[in-house]
Amino acid sequence: MNAVSVSRRSFLAASLAGGAALTFEAKLAFAAAPGGAEPAMLGVFVSIAPDNTVTILAKNPEIGQGVKTMLPMLIAEELDVAWSQVKIQQADDDGAKYGPQFAGGSMTTPLNWLPARQAGAGARAMLIAAAAQQWGVPAASLTTSEGKVLHAASSRSITYAALAPVAAKMAAPDLEKVPLKSPKDFKIVGKPMKGVDTPAIVRGEPLFGIDAHPPGMLYAAMVKCPVISGTLKRFDDAAVKKEKGVLAVVPITDGEVAAGKHNAVAIVGDSWWRVHKAREKLAVEWDTAGFDGYSTNGYSAMAKAMLAAAPAADLFKAGNADAALAKAAKVVTADYAYPFLAHATLEPQNCTALWHPDGKLEFWAPTQDPGTARGDVAKVLGIDPAAMTIHMTRIGGGFGRRLMSDFMVQTACIAKALPGRPVKLLYDRTDDLRNDYFRPAGWHRMTAGIDASGALVALKDHFITFGANGKPMRAAAMLASEFPGPALPDVHYGVSYLKTNVTTGWLRAPTSNAVAFVFQGFLDEVAEAAGTDLPSLMIMTLGAPRQFPSSDPDEPVFDTPRARGVVEAVTKFAGWTGKRSTTAGKGRGFGFYFSHRGYFAEVVDLTVADGQITIDKVWVAGDIGSQVINPLNAEHQMQGAVIDGIAQALVWQPTEQKAGAVTTENFGDFPLIRINQTPGEVAITWVVTEYPPTGLGEPTLPPVIPAIANAIKDATGKRLRSLPLSLA
Repeated sequence: MNAVSVSRRSFLAASLAGGAALTFEAKLAFAAAPGGAEPAMLGVFVSIAPDNTVTILAKNPEIGQGVKTMLPMLIAEELDVAWSQVKIQQADDDGAKYGPQFAGGSMTTPLNWLPARQAGAGARAMLIAAAAQQWGVPAASLTTSEGKVLHAASSRSITYAALAPVAAKMAAPDLEKVPLKSPKDFKIVGKPMKGVDTPAIVRGEPLFGIDAHPPGMLYAAMVKCPVISGTLKRFDDAAVKKEKGVLAVVPITDGEVAAGKHNAVAIVGDSWWRVHKAREKLAVEWDTAGFDGYSTNGYSAMAKAMLAAAPAADLFKAGNADAALAKAAKVVTADYAYPFLAHATLEPQNCTALWHPDGKLEFWAPTQDPGTARGDVAKVLGIDPAAMTIHMTRIGGGFGRRLMSDFMVQTACIAKALPGRPVKLLYDRTDDLRNDYFRPAGWHRMTAGIDASGALVALKDHFITFGANGKPMRAAAMLASEFPGPALPDVHYGVSYLKTNVTTGWLRAPTSNAVAFVFQGFLDEVAEAAGTDLPSLMIMTLGAPRQFPSSDPDEPVFDTPRARGVVEAVTKFAGWTGKRSTTAGKGRGFGFYFSHRGYFAEVVDLTVADGQITIDKVWVAGDIGSQVINPLNAEHQMQGAVIDGIAQALVWQPTEQKAGAVTTENFGDFPLIRINQTPGEVAITWVVTEYPPTGLGEPTLPPVIPAIANAIKDATGKRLRSLPLSLA
């Protein structure tokens, strides 16, 4: 994902900048009331109360990935306080003060691993300096523990709370040089910590966007053009305004159509159910010319014809793939496909906004990317981005859907039309499923050449995706450096583009969730033709230790020793023998993938009976670097990602389109995974390496999908090459 590109140094400077912040250039300032009655602020993230409790701001959106707990863990560790002393609050959006605040691409850990620790360590250094001055002893003679500074030689101790006002006068340390703890001394990082919001969630306390209810709030429901990209011609709201509780009817936009155009109408009133039902009375006419010819069947027919022709453009070429294939001992060819998919977040899209009389705009929003939303709203409404306040609520499911800003733009349009009254826009389930930013569909024709020794020596992929003007649509691209291309002498990845009116976007493990299925499923076919198994073919193809640069300059290199490490770890962990199943209906499959800086390999055991597929067990080996920050949350993330992958592989149904409109109605058309469809066990092992820790929300997901497909082949002898996987 390319939502944000930022260097570590620029992020450090941005995230710690501000008038009362801990920065490289500025001193650490404390805002302490006379007498110490109020909490003392240490930079922008930490405040210490007179009773020595510590409140730490969690700056990034919490979407269930655990950052509201993880980020404060890093600060608390280096600040050297006991976790029992810590309280956590969600920060509002303020990029100038906190730096990038978004939840996407599993980037929170790599962007914050050092800056968050340095913020805590810098504050600790200031407190030590204050104690050294007060006691007249060298700072080097002082230590800290659980929110106190200690002087062993005199057996003295003093709380952080008592030192905070004094520390405000100390010179700030150079954060690049401030000492950080050795991992062997960690007391919080690496320990299992329960999610900070879990008790409140269990009690049903209002944390989510859908729970927002500022005083005097109104409700809004919308009627949106069913044909994607269509716009409003005219509407008659006379009957609607006669409905009880209806206060206003407002034409709005989501920002996806031309400036000055509208593609929806909002009905506002004193009850969501009333405005929801009032929609039936709205007479509306849409302009859908040029957008009503798109359909699922049409895409499939065009893709089939395009696969038979040469690619329109090259993604990656090395050597001469056609010549190598002509000389290969064996050639394997297969077509793979995957559909458009919706996100189907449990909490439907919603947002609450208040247009203040002074022209300022206030949001309560479950957004994954408040900074981008701020810019999108400003562009549509023509206001200063700084005129907005965005309160980030907890998010009841996002998976990439809430990286988009449409629901905030729509709510802002409504709020501007009704100044002085907060208004909540809430989608119903059909609104949500039909107006998504869908995972793009795709088609691949794969061709591989195997030499006499069984080695993979040539590979071709003709990839059909969606785009215009020779460029892919959002989330539709495939990396030109897709493994195993860079490891082979003769490769040709080509691409051709289809047009669509579908709005596309990132779905958890974007691109990877589809491409892993294609490449690892096809490589399992290649391994079978070569007389070996997929892990062995992977090890052979990885070859000697080396690194392959990514075709995306913002992405890390592919490190073959790390890939080999997880392949070997999971096969050992699962007792993989490489032999085909001899038990009827039982199958075992393998999958590997590198994405979002994480290396993962997985083995799936499943049973096929009466055409039904049951996942028995999944083994996972993951390499996310040198440190698992919160093992409890990490385990939950991995289990959840595996279950999400199973849903994409077996349960979620394709998003169908006819006459330019999505036809999905509700969960009857798009079923969610049930408990009895989840595996009995997801067994996890870690491969710890010397690299800085990386994120975990996404990279566990991609390998399970091809592992399931490969296990089905093992159990039934039938190769399934399109998603969702079905034996019907």
